[in-house]
Amino acid sequence: MRHLHAHRNPKPAQQRILPYACLLSLLAFTGCQARALNPAGPAASAIASLWWVMFITSTLVFIVVMVALALALRRRDVGDRGRGLSRSLVTYGGAIVPGIIVVGLMIYNTYITVQLEEPPDTPVTTVRAMAHQFWWDFEYVDYGFRTANEIHIPAGQSVMVQLASDDVIHAFWVPQLHGKRDMTPDHVGQIWLQADEPGTYQGLCAEFCGMQHAKMQFLVIAHEPEDYQAWLEQHQVIPPVPEDPRVFRGQQIFLGSECVYCHTVRGTNATGTLGPDLTNLASRRDLGAGTLPNTRGHLAGWIIDSQQFKPGNLMPPSPMDGQDLLDMLIYLESLR
Repeated sequence: MRHLHAHRNPKPAQQRILPYACLLSLLAFTGCQARALNPAGPAASAIASLWWVMFITSTLVFIVVMVALALALRRRDVGDRGRGLSRSLVTYGGAIVPGIIVVGLMIYNTYITVQLEEPPDTPVTTVRAMAHQFWWDFEYVDYGFRTANEIHIPAGQSVMVQLASDDVIHAFWVPQLHGKRDMTPDHVGQIWLQADEPGTYQGLCAEFCGMQHAKMQFLVIAHEPEDYQAWLEQHQVIPPVPEDPRVFRGQQIFLGSECVYCHTVRGTNATGTLGPDLTNLASRRDLGAGTLPNTRGHLAGWIIDSQQFKPGNLMPPSPMDGQDLLDMLIYLESLR
């Protein structure tokens, strides 16, 4: 046994390195799939370029330091000549070269930061974003209407977004379009958004704000410019009085409920502002700030008891008779 143990060969260097190489590859592929590293607008592209420059620079520095450390450990007895060389390496490699690298990165970071402050052209409109626990209210200042949990913008053009909070500190972040900006009570900030191509981009609150922080999401939907104008015109229209008897009955049930104290439907006596504006509810993709798809079944469950889907939100349960609920759903589905 002693003889066999003495002649056992150690693992080849390739086998020792392989697990670490796999781990680094996994991290690299994971990073490439992140939304922040898949930019879809000029601001996000600038941020991604800064990230890559810092990542590549730090990786090269790390490799050089590890190689130098390995050589130093391999040759411990270096003599007087080696000690002089070591002092030179400490001076240049430990102070002068790192200083140049840090200053260079600082200059490039300042250049990118300045780029991010102003959009490349004059914004076509302004949207006022108000963060609530745990949903988003977006007011189109130039057009006089509001949406909830969705911002619509024209592709290839910039939109200015004013940022404020109704309660606690939140943060506005659309990783593929721009960086993170905090939203604090009693303070109005701003950020601009621009998407290169039409599409849907995920936004979220990036500052912990309470128990439903994870379910405080929104969508940025970029349209072709002509489709965006059509969307604006559609959302400026005040819904008419329903002509269909069943839709009309559903409207009367809605207007006679406690819903009117929290929600707005333009053109009716529903003028509440505690909850989202429902004027164009049926055109939205999600319910509850990304909690559920906007379908009839989910909407019914949300009305009856939203707490089962999003505990801690401010909407109380609303038990209703089955027929009344169905007629109200038909009415809400007409609000496009």
